[in-house]
Amino acid sequence: MPAANTAELVLLQEVPILELLPDADRDQRFELSGVVVVGERLYVIFDDTRAIGVLHRDLSMTSGNRLVPASAGLGAGYEDIAHDPASGHFYALIEALPRGKGFTAAVDEYDENLVLLSHDRLDFPLASENKGLEGLTLVRRNGEVFLLGLCEGNRCASGKEGRRPGGGRVQIFGRRRTHNGWRHLSTLRLPESLHFEDYSSLTVHGERIAVVSQESSALWIGRLAPDEPWRVDDEGVTYPFPHGDEGRPRYCTVEGVSWLDPARVVVVSDKVKRDELSKVGGDCLATQQCVHIFEVPFGSPTP
Repeated sequence: MPAANTAELVLLQEVPILELLPDADRDQRFELSGVVVVGERLYVIFDDTRAIGVLHRDLSMTSGNRLVPASAGLGAGYEDIAHDPASGHFYALIEALPRGKGFTAAVDEYDENLVLLSHDRLDFPLASENKGLEGLTLVRRNGEVFLLGLCEGNRCASGKEGRRPGGGRVQIFGRRRTHNGWRHLSTLRLPESLHFEDYSSLTVHGERIAVVSQESSALWIGRLAPDEPWRVDDEGVTYPFPHGDEGRPRYCTVEGVSWLDPARVVVVSDKVKRDELSKVGGDCLATQQCVHIFEVPFGSPTP
């Protein structure tokens, strides 16, 4: 079982996205869905636009913050974003696109100046259009680049099966050597004892892996096995996001996560959907469409 833990993540900063993008169109919804930390900047993406936000990692500063206009391409928006520190390139995830009689996810590759370079499919069949790959991160091993795509549903399934906990899956992709695209190489299984109802995003730094769940309103931290391909080395620790005074969830729309340092993560929250308004309280409405910085209690459990 995962290490027993009742300590919540500690909120350090929290700012609505519109306050961080003062020149943005106030009529835009800005449904935040992913974030990656690169130096002093946070790069954020949205599932309702292909535009990319560039923010200072100190959320008290807005100087230099900007919204890079949407590029032409497939998909209405992105689900997550990853960065390759060696090349400086970014990879933005499209959850699912039709392919034959089914669906596959795709990635748009951008250069360090956020100029779109290519569009490639991730060679893995998906259960449905709205239950595809929800999270993306990049890992380099032995000089090779790998994309790790997190399935939204347990066992990469939709419907009731996808909501049955204990089946978290991360799909591993490597570049095709003969032509463009990403081929499926392996599957990393999250611990069966991780009882998340869904999966929103993941981030890897060194051997530390963190995964967030929107429905479970929690963050899990584990450790990748250093000497074996694509295996989690332990059961990890789960940390709930802070709750309100009456014990109700305050963070109902957490979507993206990225490490700031071994003890802190940055998280972004989506807009509460109209059909969910009757289920969530005012606390959740107050934290929607925000960028948050949380401290992990007692520091990261996986050095």
